Parts: sequence; C-alpha cells; structure tokens
Amino acid sequence: MPGTETEGGNKLMWLGIKGLMLLYFCNSAYRIRCHAINEYGPIIHEFDPWFNMRATQYLADNGWTEFFHWFDHRSWYPLGRPVGTTIYPGMQITSVCIWKVLGWVGIDMSLNDVCAYVPTWFGVLATLFLGLLARECSGSWNAGLAAAGIMAIIPAHIMRSVGGGYDNESVAVTAMCSTFYFWVRSLRNENSWPFGIAAGLAYIYMVAAWGGYVFVLNLVGIHAITLVFVGRHSTKLQRAYTLFYIIGTAGAVQVPVVGWTPLKSLEQLGPLGVLVILQLMEYCETQRRKRDLTDQEVNALRVKVFLGTAGAGIAAGFLLLPTGYFGPLSARVRGLFVQHTKTGNPLVDSVAEHQPARPEAYWHYLHYMCYFSPIGFFMCCFRRTDAKFFLILYAVIAYFFSLKMVRLIILTGPIASALGGMAVAAIAEAAMSQLKSNYILQDEEEDEDKTGKSAGGKAGAAAKGKDAAKGKDASKGRRGGRRAAPPAFGLPDDPMELLPEEVKAEWTELYHSPTGKTLRFAASVFAFIVGFFAWQSFSAYSNQMAIGMSNPSIVFKARLQSGQEVVINDYLDAYNWLKNNTPYDSRVMAWWDYGYQISGIADRITIADGNTWNHEHIATLGKCLTSEESLAHAIVRHLADYVLVWTGGGGDDLAKSPHMARIGNSVYSDICPDDPLCRHFGFNKDGSPTPTMAVSLLYKLHAHNQQNGVQINGTLFKEVFTSRYNMVRIYKVRKVSKKSKKWLADPANRICDAPGSWYCNGQYPPALAKLISKRRSFKQLEDFNKEQTAQDLEYQRKYLQGLNQAG
Repeated sequence: MPGTETEGGNKLMWLGIKGLMLLYFCNSAYRIRCHAINEYGPIIHEFDPWFNMRATQYLADNGWTEFFHWFDHRSWYPLGRPVGTTIYPGMQITSVCIWKVLGWVGIDMSLNDVCAYVPTWFGVLATLFLGLLARECSGSWNAGLAAAGIMAIIPAHIMRSVGGGYDNESVAVTAMCSTFYFWVRSLRNENSWPFGIAAGLAYIYMVAAWGGYVFVLNLVGIHAITLVFVGRHSTKLQRAYTLFYIIGTAGAVQVPVVGWTPLKSLEQLGPLGVLVILQLMEYCETQRRKRDLTDQEVNALRVKVFLGTAGAGIAAGFLLLPTGYFGPLSARVRGLFVQHTKTGNPLVDSVAEHQPARPEAYWHYLHYMCYFSPIGFFMCCFRRTDAKFFLILYAVIAYFFSLKMVRLIILTGPIASALGGMAVAAIAEAAMSQLKSNYILQDEEEDEDKTGKSAGGKAGAAAKGKDAAKGKDASKGRRGGRRAAPPAFGLPDDPMELLPEEVKAEWTELYHSPTGKTLRFAASVFAFIVGFFAWQSFSAYSNQMAIGMSNPSIVFKARLQSGQEVVINDYLDAYNWLKNNTPYDSRVMAWWDYGYQISGIADRITIADGNTWNHEHIATLGKCLTSEESLAHAIVRHLADYVLVWTGGGGDDLAKSPHMARIGNSVYSDICPDDPLCRHFGFNKDGSPTPTMAVSLLYKLHAHNQQNGVQINGTLFKEVFTSRYNMVRIYKVRKVSKKSKKWLADPANRICDAPGSWYCNGQYPPALAKLISKRRSFKQLEDFNKEQTAQDLEYQRKYLQGLNQAG
C-alpha cells in the first residue's frame, strides 16, 4: 500500500528528527553547565560543596561503616559534629560509586573531578525525567520534547547544577523529577499502579539526597487527597499511593539523618493521614461491591468508619503529645507560613536564601517561561486528568513557597519547564497543522480526491456526501485539509467549537474562507518566526546566566580600575596559606560561612560551619567577634590559634556584622541589651563606626592599619597574612591557653553516649565555664516541647516587631 508506506516513512522521519532534537537538548544541558569547568578547571564551588567534597573523600577513604560512624572533631570545635547521622548521604554515595565504576572500566578520573562533573551529568538526567513527566501529564511527546529543551537550560535549574557546584540540589532535582514521573505514571490507567513501586524507590533516593524530600512527600500526598475530594478516587490510586508511601517511608527511615521523623514530624504526618484515608475509602468501596450497597448505605458506612478512625487517632494524639513524640515545625518551614516572612530565629533570618522572593526574581530565573507557563497552566484546566491535576497543584504550591523563600525558586524550574513545554508544543502543533492542512498537503489531497483510492480520499468523499445530505457546503469539511490526530492538550479539534452558538456560523464561514485561510497561514508562519527568535533569545539569556552562575566564588574574574581583567585568587590563597604555614592541629576561628572551605581546602580545625546545627555555639562565635577586643581575646585564646576575616567589601564580615550581633545577642543578652536587632552595632550615616562597633574585635581585625587610628593590640593578636587584593586577612592569636588546648585534645574529656561508643561530644574547656553558664538557651517560638519563659516570649515579640517596623 503506497499510502501506508508513505505514512510509515513520515512517522519514522519525524521520530528520527525528535530523537536528534532530544540529543541536542541533552548536549545543551551538559555544555551549558560546563562553563566553570572550561574556564577554571574542575574546582569545587561556594561553601557547602566543599563539605560535600570532604565527606565524599572520607567515604571513599574509609568505607561505608566508618562513614556512618564518623564523629568529626575537626569541625564545630570543641564540640564536634556527628557527620554520619547529620548528613544526607545520597550524593556522596552516588559519586563514590561512579568513581569506582569508572576505575573498574579503566577510566582514570580523580574523585575531585567526578564530584565537579556530577552536577552536569545529573542536569542531563533531570532534563530527561522532566520531559517524561511533561509527556505523561500532557499525553503529547511533542510537549515532553519541548519541556526537556526548556529544562535543559532554564536558569532556575542551572543555578544549582553548574559544574563544580557540588551541592545536594544538583542531584536532588533529578530525584524529584523521577519521583514525580513515576508517581503520575502509576495513575495512567487501572493496570499502571505497580509504577508506585518505582515512585517509592525514586523517593528513597530523594530522601537520601536532600532535605527537600519533605516537599516531594507532601506534594504527592496533597495530589492524592485532592483526587479523592474531586471524586476521582479509584483502586489504582489507593494501590499506587500505598506502594509509594510504604516503600518510600520504609527506605526513608533507614537514612540516619531522617530516622523516624516521617512518623513523628508535623511536617510529614499529613501524607500518613492521606494513606489512612485512602485505605478507609477503599474499604468502603470494597464493601459496596461485596454487599451491593446503595450510595446512601455507602455514605453511612463512610461516616461510621471515618468517625471511628478519627476518634482513635485523636485519642492516640492526646496520649503521645505529653511525651514529646511529635516534633515541631522547623524554623525554615514555619517561616513559609507566617505573615512577616521572618522565622523569629536570627540565625535562619541571616541567610539571604531564606528571604522572600521579589517579583523580578521570577523573570531572572524563568525568563520567557513567565509568559508560557501560565498558558500551560490554563491548558491543564481542560479535560482534566489525574496527571494534569498534579501539574496544577505543583504549580500553585511551588509558586506559593517560592514567594516566601527565594531559595525555593529552584522548585519552580521543573514545573515552569513542563507547563511551558505544553504551551510551546500546543502552539507549534496548531501552527504546523494549519500549514499542513492549508498548503503542504493540498496537492496530495487533490490527487486523493481524483483517484479515490487512498483512505484519505474515501474519508473525504464520505464527508462530502454527509454534508450534502445535510444541505451544507460539501467542501467545508475538507477545507481544513486532512484531519489531524486529536490533540493531547484537552482543546477541541476545531477551534470554532469554542465559540458561542450565536456567532459560530459567521466565524466558521470566515475561518474557512480564502481570506481566513490566508490569515491562518500568515499567523502560522509568524508563530514559527517568533518562536525561533524567542528560543534564540531564551538560549542566549540562559547561557549568560550560566556564565554568571559559574564563578566558583573562591576564584573569580574581575576588572581593576585600569580596566585590566584579573583572576582573584585571594580566598584560595588564604586557605592554602593556612594549609602550608600552620600546624595540622591549628584551630581557625572565622564566621560560620567559611567553615566548610577552611576544613575542605586548608584542612584545619574550624569553630563552626554551614551546618548551623548548634545555635548557641554560633552565638558564642558571634560574641567573640562583636565583643570589645580584650574581652574577646579572653574567650578566643581558649578556642583558637588563628582568626580569619573577610575584608573585601560587599559581602565581607562587616556587611554580616549586624547578623553576628543579633545571633550572639539571642543567647548573650549583654551584647545589645534590650535591643534584639542590635541597631547600635553598625555604622553611622557618615560611614563612621558606632561606639560598640569601633571597639569590637571584628572591626579592629578588619581595619587594622588600613583606617586612620585603627590598630589591633599587638600583645593579643598578630597579623600574619593579608591577601593580594585585601579580600582576606589572617591573625595569629597570642597568649593561646596551652592548658585549654591540651584539655580539649584529650579524648577522656569527651562525653560518649555509651562506653566505647563512636558518638562522643566534646566539651568547652573549664576556663570558659563561667561564660557558658551565662548562656540562655535559644528556644524557637514554634517548639511546643520546650517550656518558654516570659523572657523568651518578650525577646521574640521585640525581635519580630522590630523587623516589621524596619521592613
């Protein structure tokens, strides 16, 4: 059959084109993430990635068992940190596995290089899974292809997946997209529920990779319960969700940092409730089928079952609540729901990523998808399916949370790509359909009408006969050319069907007239031209954004006043100086931001780092830096051998000093008496330091011999290093307490949870006992398991009131 052969050839041709386009998008996803590696080499970026790299190296050197029993006494000095039980290890395990497999197949690649490339590789995988998700939700492979192309280069995803950006999100987004794909795939039809197993397994990897797994769990739970509320409950839903939740939770509790929180934390109990509801719904439906119950009888049964279960649940809750079984909302999660967008925790509020997103941030990270995604969202509202409900909920929830915390814009990247891909594909299909029906296939159709041999010719003749019988223009049904396959986006085949009946006839005649035909052709050509230039613009913008996001931070390019471009190595030089010029047991005090880089690059003992698990310890660090020089030295000499400060302007330590004071004051109220915001610790309008700032250790270290009249006390501190461009300064602490250092180095002075255990917390030296006794434990406002004093509540009130007045 010549027609069949031609049709098969066309399908094969289009399949080949789509395959090449997918390869192109995957290649784009890889190349756009390699800017930093091509420019600076395989260097690890930023702060957190250096801890991740150090942890990966420890896993590779010491193995699985030692890794999960690793108590790091070279960080959070002198307390230490139980890394094995406080880390999401998925990325580290993945990297070591890749590194070993490469070695087995004869590819010589260092572990550092593997870690640098992991974000680029997983960026490609995320692109593929997002394409599959969009295809599953839309029913269109074209939409999936377009979504993959967008996901490959959208800045909202690139910002956490550039080469060298070895951060948890670089693999977690891939895990999230795969979990979402397998979840919606499990709801395709009555026989697809076994895909819930794959969704549960993908979710386990998500849990192991990133704390954002809570979002994934709750979104799937919200989707499931929404389907129940809109009358789309089904056996496949109950089975798929049961498999997902039970398998996923069984795996999640095996991750040490997670433990039993899925069954205890208020943030994760909702999906457990959904599981119970689905079982009860299925039980009632089973009874309907077994006993042939009427709707009224089923409703009565549901009331009995749900009331009984609710009563049992409430009773259990009342019994468990006094025991402290239920965990409170974390400060970060609580901050997503409060009106003032602040958590009440000055440590959490000090992180720029935790601030609310501005409207321009969406254009910055999503670009043209700000226009296309709403179109895709609107399309999901037609002919709604279980999968389309998922996209709708994902879009609404991700947008809400990203408004509250700019860091969470990363969650909008996949959904913006999926919805944008649906819109782009629908527009492209509509335009192509007009071109094919109006002109490209016109000659072919005339031949078919003459011969009457092809299936299309027969269909056309039948259509004409049918129209003639109705007294209509026989050719009207064919003027649109060969009927295209029904679109997968939920819109009518004929756009005229959307019009009201009173105007449909008039507009339909115009639509099929020669003038309408010409206008449709022109509009289609225009759409392709605009689409081509829009893609070029989006691609160029994304590449520029990728280049801007690819600065490793410890090494970057800048221009001098003369216009000369230079590479700034100050931070790397400072850390290398520590590594090469100080003893291995040297303790370096610096603000917590830099702890990961000091331990990862310089391999020296740090006081605090980005894990921020101990608020009171960071507050003690803040007190050291913001106190008067001699008072600060009296503390520092028992904890550190060197003090490192960033002095390069912009985001240096003076810019962060208000946060240091606020965090310190939340535990040591004598820093800023009766002023939680520490308004008097800073600078006057003329740029001069306030009295408390002028005498602080931080200011003296920052401005020593660089501001008129500012000098450090040479008997207490000695300048030993200032970087080339004055970005970093390092001071040696004089009169270090050898007694305290020796006491802290003795393992006998650590407190173990059991004799011979690996879990042994360090202690502060006896010389600081008086200082530590004055600390007020910071009690977060949301922790109902801790008794709060009137002083705690008054502090929170003044802190939040001050922020609201300032903002």
